[in-house]
Amino acid sequence: MKRRSFFAKLMAGMGAGMGLTPALAGSKDSTGTGERAYLLALLRKMAVPILENLAAGTLKKNFPIEYSPTWRDRSADVCYLEAFGRLLAGIAPWLALPDDSSSEGQLRQHLRALAQRCLANSVNPQHPDYLGWGAGPQVLVDSAYLCNALLRAPKALWAPLDDSTKARLIAEIKGARRYELPYNNWVLFAAMNEAWLLSIGQQADILRLNTGLRKAQEWYAGDGWLKDGDSFHFDYYNSYVMWPMLLEILQQLDAAGQRIFHQPAGAMLAQTLKRTQRYCEHLERLVSPEGTYPTIGRSLTYRTAAFQPLALLAWQKRLPASLPEGQVRAVLHAVHQAVWRHPSNFTADGFLTLGFAGHNPQLADWYSNNGSMYIAATSLLTLGLPADDSYWRAPAQAWTQQRAWSGQPFAKDYAVDY
Repeated sequence: MKRRSFFAKLMAGMGAGMGLTPALAGSKDSTGTGERAYLLALLRKMAVPILENLAAGTLKKNFPIEYSPTWRDRSADVCYLEAFGRLLAGIAPWLALPDDSSSEGQLRQHLRALAQRCLANSVNPQHPDYLGWGAGPQVLVDSAYLCNALLRAPKALWAPLDDSTKARLIAEIKGARRYELPYNNWVLFAAMNEAWLLSIGQQADILRLNTGLRKAQEWYAGDGWLKDGDSFHFDYYNSYVMWPMLLEILQQLDAAGQRIFHQPAGAMLAQTLKRTQRYCEHLERLVSPEGTYPTIGRSLTYRTAAFQPLALLAWQKRLPASLPEGQVRAVLHAVHQAVWRHPSNFTADGFLTLGFAGHNPQLADWYSNNGSMYIAATSLLTLGLPADDSYWRAPAQAWTQQRAWSGQPFAKDYAVDY
């Protein structure tokens, strides 16, 4: 079925209640029905142009690459893997939900089938949209986001693939080992790839896996924050990379009964979860009563990916007691509205642009293109919770800064020593 025909019928079936409107309008409901519809609209807006083009072999033809004004001499091929891998990491939990006959279910089945076709095309050297797996060290970064997606939804994304596609994908992930690792957040990209290989019964490079975990542990600065290498950076890389990947790698190793330099993974996992929860307490407190948050550090153009850890813990049902579900849902909705209300976040053809709250390419760092921007999809992880989950049904609650600036009681905050 052609794209316009399929989605015209699908949107008609969903109706206004799904919130799939160009304005991505929010809801005033005290529970999360309207908020979930808003996120579904945002997911569809991000995902459809990438998945439909890559599935059809037209991504390289139709995706208008936008480079940072300070872009350094790198292969353009990295842009397409960035867009696909990062998008898939964010929508994988939703793709893994069970099938049903609802309009949302029809959309999910359609996009899941496209994602599976995209995976096959992306590793087929004879396909026009074979992704640039040899394009340089950036491949290590975005192969890790792709592996993260496969870990988040193995039955939906990995299991249905044919044997040839599986073999090719394994070979490409192992091929990323040829790239040298700087001692910063990149050690976790290498570790994520090895954790995924381990999850499918492949021989992992234990040194790359364990070294990444140990270095990240050594970089703990205190009170829920990790350094990015030897230096502390006051930015959102703890959100974009470090806490989510560290936590999910350890979860995989713990489930597999693996040890890290002779120590059970479970002990490091328990400590990492507590620290991630503490970091999420900081994230929640950074959001103003209006839903805005501090524009600090590198890669601000990754937009709402700054809140990936909050969405991840909500999806996994691992939020701390200090962050009730209704409060987290409300604060994430406020953040999404603050950022995504600006139409210039997307091109006329529906692709993400460089910018923050709207199109502003001057904000992009030297390593950024608009394919990089699809990491913003990782703030959509809560859509992996079904519509009848308590997360969506819990009454909305004011978040910390709303309470503080309206004269309501709010919890005091103190540093932790774990």
